[in-house]
Amino acid sequence: MTKPLAEVTPNTWAFLRDPMIKPTGFREYDARWRFPEEINLPGVTALGLGLGTQMHEAGIRPEIVVANDYRDYSLSVKNALILGLMQAGIKVRDIGPALSPMAYFAQFHLDAPAVAMVTASHNPNGWTGVKMGFEKPLTHGPVEMARLRDIVLGGAGVARTGGAYEFVDGVKEAYLDDLVGDFKMTRKLRVVCATGNGTASAFAPELFARMGVEVVASHNALDYTFPHYNPNPEAMEMLHDMADTVRESGADFALGFDGDGDRCGVADNEGEEIFADKMGVILARDLAKHHKGAIFVADVKSTGLYASDPELRALGARADYWKTGHSHMKRRVHELGALAGFEKSGHYFFAPPLGRGYDCGMRVAVEICKLMDRNPDASMADLRRALPQTYATPTMSPYCADTIKYDVLARLVEKLVALQGQGGSLGGQKIVDVVTVNGARVMLENGGWGLVRASSNTPNLVVVCESPASEAEMRAIFQDLDAIIRTEPDVGAYDQTI
Repeated sequence: MTKPLAEVTPNTWAFLRDPMIKPTGFREYDARWRFPEEINLPGVTALGLGLGTQMHEAGIRPEIVVANDYRDYSLSVKNALILGLMQAGIKVRDIGPALSPMAYFAQFHLDAPAVAMVTASHNPNGWTGVKMGFEKPLTHGPVEMARLRDIVLGGAGVARTGGAYEFVDGVKEAYLDDLVGDFKMTRKLRVVCATGNGTASAFAPELFARMGVEVVASHNALDYTFPHYNPNPEAMEMLHDMADTVRESGADFALGFDGDGDRCGVADNEGEEIFADKMGVILARDLAKHHKGAIFVADVKSTGLYASDPELRALGARADYWKTGHSHMKRRVHELGALAGFEKSGHYFFAPPLGRGYDCGMRVAVEICKLMDRNPDASMADLRRALPQTYATPTMSPYCADTIKYDVLARLVEKLVALQGQGGSLGGQKIVDVVTVNGARVMLENGGWGLVRASSNTPNLVVVCESPASEAEMRAIFQDLDAIIRTEPDVGAYDQTI
């Protein structure tokens, strides 16, 4: 295999002939590029050849499940990937359009050792990428992604005979059967089902119907132009739309799903958005009653309540804070034998006996409906209000170029660790610890905290702050943390702020 070029001008002879892959598309736990500016179709084929070569290196059976999300160019990207996999001597089992968790499920359902899901995830149109894994229910982490990058960019893909192709039908139906089983609601529920016209539009309404839940439709027609907004339940635009629809319809709550269906967002019956980390605490409180001594993993962007909530502590639940990222979280849940993992971005990881350990927005919907069925006298707002009050920012993402963001972050971590050593504070609260497992989570003496880390998917830093005392203190924590971030001139504007 020839080494892919880092850049080729579109509408040239080389663009249609030579593989082109921008190196920064290889992320910590999946691959993402702007298409076709950063990767062309020959580049995707080179990626498939490299992934197939990596499978042979790993010594696993040369068979892989492949699927694509619902975007107008994803099928072309998937077919280019399949060509490369077959060149590497891999048997491809194509399940067609799918959610990412449906592709993960297919690994179990079809007993396939590997998976490659073509998806831009929650990124807007114009992006593409691949989520992949060799060890179900896990996906590639930094080590596996680095090796794949080296094979592909080094032109080290090896062509082999034995490649084959099979289209497998019926996986969608098996996936929905696996999610719902024989469960039926015993209380009446009306739920706003928000899919942003994305891939989940083909799944979520049917899932609710199978459980006996009445659906209030919100942008449930498949439309890969995303005419209303990009389906991303972490974005305030989608959350506000969900909340408005709840208030207009009188629904019991709203659930919203991202472009590939592995994340879920929630708005309660009063139209209040519940960030996924707080929804995780609500679920954990209920689950801990039925699973004594449960371990719950939370990412470093999540609320401190997993460790401090009196009810969880009384039930003997244990909290573990870990690196943000679906691959990191899946692996940590698996390693610890945790019951579930919760990530503020909306990824939830339900392990046996609840789920299979991978992130699935549809599984979240099922577990939330079961939660409400077990608490027939409670509204979602009741469950929200029962939590100790904290005040948190949304996840904010100031621009920082992919090529420099980790160097910028390293300097910021050094400055924050030094500030602690000097007896410093944020928002008037003394710094008691700086957790550096994933960026810097600055822990304050009253339980508040501020986080800065590098996004694994986009050219941004990530900033989150929380106060147990007041919104004013939360803003003060942010202002002090932001003042330190602004000492780095290469950090740009925020995508949203408080």
